[in-house]
Amino acid sequence: MTTYFYPNESELWWSILIVLYPYLTGLVAGAFILASLVNVFGVKEVQPVYRMALLTALAFLIAAPLPLLAHLGQPQRAYEVLVTSNPKSAMAMLGFVYLWYLMAVLLVEIWFDYRSDMVVWMDKTTGIKRFMYRVLTMGATHLSDETRMIDHKISRVISIIGIPSAFVLHGYVGFIFGSVKANPWWSSPLMPVIFVFSAMVSGIALCLLLYWGYNKVAGKVADTKCMDTIGRYMLYAFIIDFALESLDLIHRMYEADESFPMLRLLMDSKLYVSEFIIQFLLGTLVPIALIAMLQVYKPKNERQHRFILITASVLALIGIFAMRWNVVIGGQMFSKSFRGFTIFKLHLIGGEGIVVAILIFLLPFGILAALSYFLPPFGDPIPKTETDPKK
Repeated sequence: MTTYFYPNESELWWSILIVLYPYLTGLVAGAFILASLVNVFGVKEVQPVYRMALLTALAFLIAAPLPLLAHLGQPQRAYEVLVTSNPKSAMAMLGFVYLWYLMAVLLVEIWFDYRSDMVVWMDKTTGIKRFMYRVLTMGATHLSDETRMIDHKISRVISIIGIPSAFVLHGYVGFIFGSVKANPWWSSPLMPVIFVFSAMVSGIALCLLLYWGYNKVAGKVADTKCMDTIGRYMLYAFIIDFALESLDLIHRMYEADESFPMLRLLMDSKLYVSEFIIQFLLGTLVPIALIAMLQVYKPKNERQHRFILITASVLALIGIFAMRWNVVIGGQMFSKSFRGFTIFKLHLIGGEGIVVAILIFLLPFGILAALSYFLPPFGDPIPKTETDPKK
């Protein structure tokens, strides 16, 4: 039914691009948290993906604002959010959180982590690579055990600072939705927390897939123990995320305010497939069951072990995207009078179409490939010599 609608409710203002935005920022936060397991908590089993996770976070953070810019009617004026910001504006403060996380956390940590390597590579490469390493080292070319120790300590301190920063970055996105009091689908104090833990799930799942993919392209076999450890931490985040979402749903059912009949009808009709089938069943319960099974039963065939982890990761990424879809689109599908639903049509082309969303989603992978060319994520590709100070 589409009756009892106010004139400003006939069109959904936030489309697939706004679904994509929290999805991308979630991948950033989750990838950084995975890297922090190594640098802060000393989880050595995840060491092979440490640098890759940092580069993944940077690549997706660079592309994260693009859905918002593409959605704006005047994207060239986006900088005004920062230069003429209102401290009471959640979106303005989100811009400052984004810049802090990009400039003061990710870029600085990556620089200190790669500085020693770039000094060595600068002497062993030519052309554009040599030029880039010379620029990136910024004159800090001294190498010694003491300087490496200082680099590592600074990198660790930044990682410690980066963990709450990652929580704030994506939790702030959930805060923006949760603070819309006029919308009962979004107005929940658990929304920022749910966004954070779902971000951890998606970011960890993406890094697991990328680690497997890197090795596949290179003709190598991914370390099953590393993948299994990543999967285990994804399981921990998944369980907490599922518990929080279930708690939120149970609270809504118990409270049963005047909006609940409409929300229940929404879940039973418009969002039934995306909410229950894709998000909860295929995107949550099945991945949890698959990874939990591996904690009890270890397949003798490592290939089968990796296949189960890959399947769980793919389903997790789909499920988290469905969660973002259900929050953004679902929250706009019912009338403020609680008397009817609107009709949402997803277009293939156009500024808010599927093609634009796919291109924006693929862009971070291109950025990651470029970053990996100059900053190899898996060790030093240049053979060390006897005169190499890093040896």
